[in-house]
Order: sequence, then C-alpha cells, then structure tokens
Amino acid sequence: MPITILIADDYDDNRELLRLLLQAADYSVREARNGFECVQSARELLPDLIMVDLSMPELDGWEVVRTLKADSATAHIPFVAVSAHTHRERALKEGFNAFVLKPFNTEEMLETIGRVVKESMMRNRALGLWS
Repeated sequence: MPITILIADDYDDNRELLRLLLQAADYSVREARNGFECVQSARELLPDLIMVDLSMPELDGWEVVRTLKADSATAHIPFVAVSAHTHRERALKEGFNAFVLKPFNTEEMLETIGRVVKESMMRNRALGLWS
C-alpha cells in the first residue's frame, strides 16, 4: 500500500509541481487548496504525511498544524512545513516534523519526506498505531 501524502497550498502551480514530483517517487497524493480543505481532508483520509504551505489565506499552515495536532484522530500524522520564508526554527517549535524551503531542491525534499515518513512509521508501530 503506497504512502499517502496530503499537500495543501493555495497556488495551483505549487500543488501541481509537488504532486508530480511525489507521484514520480511512488507516493499517493491528495490535494487541498486551502487550510480548511486540508483539515477536512486530513480527518477523512488520515494520510501518512501532510505537507502544508505556511502562508495561505483564511486558515494558514500554522493554524492547520495546531488544529490537527489537537485532534486525537490526526495528532499522530507528521507535518512538513513548506514556505518561501525562513521560518524553520519556528515551524519545528510549533509542531512541524520538518521544513522545506521554496524553491526547494527536489532531492533534498524527497530525502526529508522519506526520513519523516520512516520516523513516523517506527514511532507509530511502537505505539501500536501502525501494523
């Protein structure tokens, strides 16, 4: 069963680029156009990882991670912050598992995602959340 990644970004081009790169790396990808869609989709899909843009209108990436980390059904899902701004330290302090700077280096981004997914799988297996 492929790893499912939910990507949330308000720019169509950004979502399309991420979707194409992730699908080429054999990930199953779902998309959300804003923070509200991301929260709803995360609760319905329970993806293996969520990549979220920090700067979205209405409900930004910061609120998305706070909302989903506060929900016991989604709190175990790892998050990767994606931003053109250097908010790395703040993102890691506020609950993100990793940070990818735009424009990103594809190889580094895929390595980061692979590492976060692997760490999450090991942690969730230890907690009995993944078989």
